[in-house]
Amino acid sequence: FFLLFCKLLSVTKHKVIVVGLDNAGKTTILYQFLTKEAVHTSPTIGSNVEEITVRNTHFLVWDIGGQESLRASWYSYFCNTEIVILVVDSTDRERLTVTKDELHQMLAHEELQNAAVLIMANKQDVKGSMTAAEISQCLTLDTITTHSWHVQACCALTGEGLPASLDWMRSRVVAN
Repeated sequence: FFLLFCKLLSVTKHKVIVVGLDNAGKTTILYQFLTKEAVHTSPTIGSNVEEITVRNTHFLVWDIGGQESLRASWYSYFCNTEIVILVVDSTDRERLTVTKDELHQMLAHEELQNAAVLIMANKQDVKGSMTAAEISQCLTLDTITTHSWHVQACCALTGEGLPASLDWMRSRVVAN
């Protein structure tokens, strides 16, 4: 009984970082995960952190600011990260190459060598947004053989695609 009690107290929290360019929807997704409703956000300076539980699996989710001046500090959050969520604004075709460069640069980092990658193709509700397949192609995801990855079409405002994202995240950490 005592061992069971101790085991319950020492809940494993899986570290997740949420990155992406500014205005991609990172904070909206974080709070949609948490509250299941859209919240008004302002640009993140630094980070937000919340614990999210999915069927007894606990995630400590760090939402990191995406402005250009903050991206250089992303690496300071990499230590012990199990899942990287890359949020992509599916309407922002012009900056997709910047996102691609940031992604491939991150994945080369030693501290992320065992991390799984979830690409969230956000803003699917906007007319003319790129599909998950188009984003996958633009980010050259098929060249990533060193990390487990998945692309999920979603809409942070409505929550569409978010339950599937959480299920994928849970399947990654349970598999390990």
